[in-house]
Amino acid sequence: MENRVLLVAENIDKRFGITHAVDNVSLTINAGEVRGLIGENGSGKSTFSQMLCGIYSIGGGTFTLDGKVLHCRNQVEANNEGVAIIVQEMGTLSGLTVAENIFLGHEEPFMHLGVKDTRAMNKEAQRLLDEYGFGRIKAGNMIDLYNFEDRKLVEIVKATYMKPKILVIDETTTALSQNGRMELYKIMDAIRADGRTVIFISHDLNEVLTHTDTVSVLRDGEYIATVNTRDVTEDDLKRLMVGREIGSAYYRTDYGEPISGEVVLSVRDVSVPGQIDHVSFELHRGEILGFGGLSECGMHEVGKAIFAASWDRTGSVTLADGTEINSIPTAIAHSIAYASKDRDNESVILNESIRNNIVLPSLGDLANHGLLSGKKLTKFAEKHALDMQTKMQNVGQFVSDLSGGNKQKVVLARWLGKGSDILVLDSPTRGIDVKVKQAIYALMADLRRQGKSIIMISEEIPELLGMADRIIIMKDGVLNGEFLRDPALSEEDLIAKMV
Repeated sequence: MENRVLLVAENIDKRFGITHAVDNVSLTINAGEVRGLIGENGSGKSTFSQMLCGIYSIGGGTFTLDGKVLHCRNQVEANNEGVAIIVQEMGTLSGLTVAENIFLGHEEPFMHLGVKDTRAMNKEAQRLLDEYGFGRIKAGNMIDLYNFEDRKLVEIVKATYMKPKILVIDETTTALSQNGRMELYKIMDAIRADGRTVIFISHDLNEVLTHTDTVSVLRDGEYIATVNTRDVTEDDLKRLMVGREIGSAYYRTDYGEPISGEVVLSVRDVSVPGQIDHVSFELHRGEILGFGGLSECGMHEVGKAIFAASWDRTGSVTLADGTEINSIPTAIAHSIAYASKDRDNESVILNESIRNNIVLPSLGDLANHGLLSGKKLTKFAEKHALDMQTKMQNVGQFVSDLSGGNKQKVVLARWLGKGSDILVLDSPTRGIDVKVKQAIYALMADLRRQGKSIIMISEEIPELLGMADRIIIMKDGVLNGEFLRDPALSEEDLIAKMV
């Protein structure tokens, strides 16, 4: 790691209304290092990095890169100054091709007399995709043809092909399979070896310790400390993030409790072309049923199929009373909740208020003779947002202004407000800090004790082992193994059925 200072942040400040998101943060980052940036949801780390990258205007202070003060008004200007970012949520634009997304804002080399040379753009984009090992993604295809992970791979190419001096990676690994993560780690190592710098934001503290040289910690918008990775443990980082000991009560500690014989949901021969094939299982009352596997195994499609969100689904999803779930309104009306892995696009309405997001599935219950009371809706939303300890100005605040963890709290508040008895939670702790994870695990355990039933889809093996009563492993769209909760059950047992 070089000792030459590359970036100096002096008194960086940002407010959103009454919220002091970043409070006079100053730090220096060297060339040729991978700098971890961690903190709880709402600590200011994403806001700080997005000011650096031109997504947000700087409220106060200065960023100086290689001796030059930055005045970036947007991402294109930041790219031209040598700063790029891969954002946590979707960073590609629908309606454009893969190539158009890669070169968005940098189309000049492919313009001739005001006309875009699409063939040349596609050829260069495909060359880059092939070079990165992502050749199965075709440059001329519409980006909408690809799933969340593949679109993230396109973002990696977009952010790095110009060889930025600083690359910000904001919670990107949560969207990637293990193979995708390994490719990203290689890119990070190559950037460091080239004397350039990565700012790496992640809530996976083991990942941070494995892939960074130094770590800076923010808490409530304020700078706390920078430490050498080799000198600290996960517990040390947790203390710096939270300001106190987290404790060991993280996952469930109970074992040997029998699963109820009462079946609340039966899935029979459910198929989605190219995704899952004749999947059958039962969900019991008061059970946390975990689904695991590699990213493309089909487990995420199972969640959508149960909620009737897959238009080409065949087979049956049936409740205990015989009701067949063939549409989303039927699922909601019969107490089924669904939280998607792709939170921003499928679980919340970003440019709507917290209030409107929370009350949405409960409007029929809250109406009085077909009429809705604004005061009643606000009171309902406030109760459930506060029950989830959502950090917000008020329920009128747009969801787009919230951190990832607080967005997830809004998603859960919506379904808890509805009183759903069956919750399908796809990657429920994706992009969420350790303290909020702990709270969500405690909530899931409490819902289980209440007799609610949960399907938890997760790419995190410790989460499956720690929370599920029963674990189903999928591979290539079919069920490939089933395990009961057991302290002797190991990660290796699950992995053997995944690969």
